[in-house]
Amino acid sequence: MLSPVIDTDGAPFWRYAARGELRVQACADCGEVRFPPRPCCPHCQSFASQWRAVSGRGRVWSYVVPHPPLLPGYAEQAPYNVVVVELEDAPRIRLVGNLVSGAGAPLDSVDSDRIRIGARVQAVFCDGLPQWVLERP
Repeated sequence: MLSPVIDTDGAPFWRYAARGELRVQACADCGEVRFPPRPCCPHCQSFASQWRAVSGRGRVWSYVVPHPPLLPGYAEQAPYNVVVVELEDAPRIRLVGNLVSGAGAPLDSVDSDRIRIGARVQAVFCDGLPQWVLERP
């Protein structure tokens, strides 16, 4: 597994994720949420921000199933899925991750035939990295 590159603006996201919490940056003045994290609000230009907890529920907005050739760290796991998830309680926020059968499961643990645009998912965490599981009906 590749580790995320952590910059100053995004460091709080990863600290919360390491604790199993999904939070997104929000403007402390106008309340707009934003991702990726950045120092200035694109809506009101305020530099005041806070980190808002979100439920971790969302829906698959898009996905892809990469096949080799890939980066060496991923080629042996391919094919696997990469999903873009639109958050239920912050629909303008979309996060990229993998759909897995459970926290820490292999990247290919969900058959790509089961993935559908609009499928309901829930965030889980493995080693501080958000992943996604299908919600049960």
